[in-house]
Amino acid sequence: MRVGVFIVALPLVAILVVMRTRYRIACTRVLDPARVTAGRAARVVLRLENLSRLPTGVLLVEDTLPYVLGGRPRFVLDRVEPQGVRDVAYSVRSELRGRYAIGPLAVRLTDPFGFCELSRAFRGTDSLIVTPVVHEIPLVRLGGDFTGGGESRLRAVAVAGEDDVATREYRLGDDLRRVHWRSTAHAGELMVRREEQPWQSRATLFLDTRSAAHRGDGLASSFEWSVSAAASIGVHLTRKRFAVQFRTDSGDELRGFGGVSEVGGGAFEGELLDALATVGASRATDLSAGVAHLRRAREGVVVAILGSLSAADADAIARVHLGNGAGVVLLLDTSTWVQLGTNARAQAATAYAANVRLLAHAGWRVLPVTSRTMLPRVWPLAGADPLMTAARAEMLGMTGTGR
Repeated sequence: MRVGVFIVALPLVAILVVMRTRYRIACTRVLDPARVTAGRAARVVLRLENLSRLPTGVLLVEDTLPYVLGGRPRFVLDRVEPQGVRDVAYSVRSELRGRYAIGPLAVRLTDPFGFCELSRAFRGTDSLIVTPVVHEIPLVRLGGDFTGGGESRLRAVAVAGEDDVATREYRLGDDLRRVHWRSTAHAGELMVRREEQPWQSRATLFLDTRSAAHRGDGLASSFEWSVSAAASIGVHLTRKRFAVQFRTDSGDELRGFGGVSEVGGGAFEGELLDALATVGASRATDLSAGVAHLRRAREGVVVAILGSLSAADADAIARVHLGNGAGVVLLLDTSTWVQLGTNARAQAATAYAANVRLLAHAGWRVLPVTSRTMLPRVWPLAGADPLMTAARAEMLGMTGTGR
């Protein structure tokens, strides 16, 4: 009877002990890195610290993850002494770009005999940003840019529109020895002399996000190809110290200056990759809003990544006056991302070739893009003659291939 009473009472005693025990546990989570390229792994480190004066029992630790990052990691910690610390780590990886919340962390406490459990959860979460794949592209002289560190002043005024005797506001990275103190005192903020600064090249990067202009599904779609191309070109320009303006047809806009930092292209590189990590397809049916923006981009280099164009959209883009800048169009032949019949394929190729000729004769340098195109191989055409790129694009459109 004593043994029976003990067996019956033991679970009740275990529940009472677990409920009355006041554990104080702190948790911190570190993502290394917090921004990772799609397809690459990131390391998550969890640190649990026992802040109470009592040792803990068995701890069952489980972190919360979105399904695209894998299954929920679980760990068992036998005992954490008072003021003790335990570190556990796991890896996550996603093939899909996006911003993913990691957490909250759930902890289950058990009694020494394992009769009962008490669940507790932390509230804190951390964000893992999975950016598009960035390809390294070769350096090409586009003609409308100013690629120098301030040695040549001939084209700087035409391209950047700078006044060589004026001052401007201080920007992160400017040499403090170039501060114009008289203008600083007058304006109430730091001002630097423009004539002593490296001339700033400018570029406008436009991305066509219309769902109706793209074909294919998932990672193999023309839309994902466009996002990856925008990330690659944007990173390339920022690392070459361009002042980049990024815009989509839906009105999203981002501006910043490239430079030198831990990530290579300054803080703007990270901002651009963060924006492209979460960019989605728009419901717009035409490019009227995008064309209006391109008409205001009269300086520097204009790079447009476009999906399928109607005759009206192609004509509107051809009428855009680039001014002193140079225009580059990555024109996607979206018919190559799907299976089409012979007649439909021929019609699509004819329409694509007509758009290429129209844009090329308007002064745009058209880079042909199909489902098999690799950006590093086609990008050198951005520095070629517009008519030559048009001939190549037309040839690829007739053959239906492109590498």
